[in-house]
Order: sequence, then C-alpha cells, then structure tokens
Amino acid sequence: MLTYKPIIGITMGDGAGVGPEIIMKALSDEKLYETCAPFVIGDKNILERAGIITGNKAEIKQISSIDEASFKFGVVEVVDLELLPKDLPFGRVSAEAGNAAFRYLEKAIELANQGKIDAICTAPLNKEALHKGGHIYPGHTEILAELTKTEDYSMMLSAPNLKVIHVTTHVGIIDAIKQITPSRVYKVITLAYETLRKAGYEKPRIAVCGINPHAGENGLFGNGEEEEKIIPAVEKAQAEGIEVNGPLPADTLFFRTVRGDFDIVVAMYHDQGHGPVKVLGLEAGVNITVGLPIIRTSVDHGTAFDIAGKGIADELSLKEAIRQAIELAPKR
Repeated sequence: MLTYKPIIGITMGDGAGVGPEIIMKALSDEKLYETCAPFVIGDKNILERAGIITGNKAEIKQISSIDEASFKFGVVEVVDLELLPKDLPFGRVSAEAGNAAFRYLEKAIELANQGKIDAICTAPLNKEALHKGGHIYPGHTEILAELTKTEDYSMMLSAPNLKVIHVTTHVGIIDAIKQITPSRVYKVITLAYETLRKAGYEKPRIAVCGINPHAGENGLFGNGEEEEKIIPAVEKAQAEGIEVNGPLPADTLFFRTVRGDFDIVVAMYHDQGHGPVKVLGLEAGVNITVGLPIIRTSVDHGTAFDIAGKGIADELSLKEAIRQAIELAPKR
C-alpha cells in the first residue's frame, strides 16, 4: 500500500543570510525524501550558489507549478521568483532581500490556498531588511496571519517529546497576566485540540499550566488568577468533550508531558513555555504557527549574517522543522 508523502513548501527566507545554505544542506539528506515531498520557493541562482558553498551537487531545477515536480533526491526543485541577483552580498541588510523574503511567503500562501501543498516550512528572514523592503511586520507570524486573514492564532513550540502552545508570548509578565482571559485560554485549548486532531491524534490529551506557583494551591499563592482566568476555560472545553486537565503546577507538568502523560501543554506566558523546550536543546525546538489554514513551521534561529556564505551554518533546526511539518500536516 502506498503511503502519501506530504508536500512541504520551504521558503528561502533572506537570501543574504544562512537560509539558502541550510536548505541545501537539509536537502542533501536522502532520508528526507522518503517521508515528504519537499520543494523550495525562492531564487534558483541563490540556491545554486548555496549548493557550491555547501558541497551539495544536486541539480537545481526550476518549476513553474507543483504539478511539474518529481520530488526525487538529487534534484532540488524551486518555484523561482527571480527576485535576487546571484552576487547578492552575504550578511548585509538589503531592501531587495527583505522584499523577496516577503514575496516567497506570499507565493507559499497562494499555493496553500490552491490546495497544492500540505505545510510551509520557513527559513529565517531579517526584520530590518523586511522593513526596508516596505513590509512593516514584526515577523513571519504576523505576515502569515494577514495573508490568510487569520485573527485567532498562537505560537507552538515543538520538540521530539514535548509540544507547548502559548496563551501569550512577546509581552512583559505583568501585561501577560492582564492578557490571560478565560476566552483566550479557551481559544488556545481549542487551537491545540484542532491542530493535533488534524495531525492524526484521535483524542489529544491537553494539560494547562497554572499562573502561580503550584497553580495557586487553592488560593495559597496569588490572587485567585487560576479560578478567575483558567478554570472557566478548562471547564468549558471539558463540557465540549475535549480531554483537558488543569490548571496544573508548571514545575512538574513539563516532566510529566515528556514522560508521556500528555500530548501538549498550554503555557500561560513566554518563558513558562519556552524554557522547558530550549532545555531540550536549541536544535530540537521548532516554532510553529497554529490557527492558520495551513501548518507553518520554522527554524528557531535567525539569519546569522555573521556566518552567511561560509558554509558552516547548522541545518539541524531546519531538518527538525521539516520533520515537524510532516508530523503535523493534515493526513490525506
């Protein structure tokens, strides 16, 4: 029986950074082609340059549509937008490269809307270059949310034995507590549930962190935040048949999840969720945007302008991002 291999669109990111190099390194692994059908959205001449730098002798083949792709190892297929010169300087902020990085994402969403791809995996972009190119966004997540007209989304970090989704992310701790509401907690619980269901989990087991030490310990710590902000959301989700527990003490919850008690943790704020994942290793963590109409995964590092063009950038985070895209892509 043939097993369907998800089609993964890899956006090239900022061409002046390490994105093209780590893509060519990742696609030099024959085993990758056994589990997915990868192709690149970017610029052919930049990938050819990256192939020389990294020693990947694969043929770089331009395709105009996914229907032309063979997804064979030894051939890196690229939807070539022809936006960058081959001699684009390494490690420099460039409006040209910033605009191109945006256009790659735009093309990826176009293909997703056409039902041509199953997931998007993004190489890093540079925010300063993005802004110089005329696209004023904090980063990938906000671009993808606008392009897909998505209002409710969340950041999920995923490592081999731990998945964490966040109620709040890039705000200070005082502001984070203000932003935690029953409606937001409930929404993130349902995002976690829907994401794992689409990925093939029959009945996802969801655990919700408390805000205070020991999840408040029945009012001993804090000012009743768990009772006010979390419990109503958990009870609402439980009433709808979702298998969710909480609020639970964060100091033991992540250990229990890695052990296998739960499939995903709902973290209340940035460091509560990021810390445990990054302890497992920076190369293991992958940034995932959930709530979009398509799965999007990303490396958990930047453009690394300081080493761009040297062929020494580590591709492990990108390979893990592709692996997670394969795991979370809807099963056909």
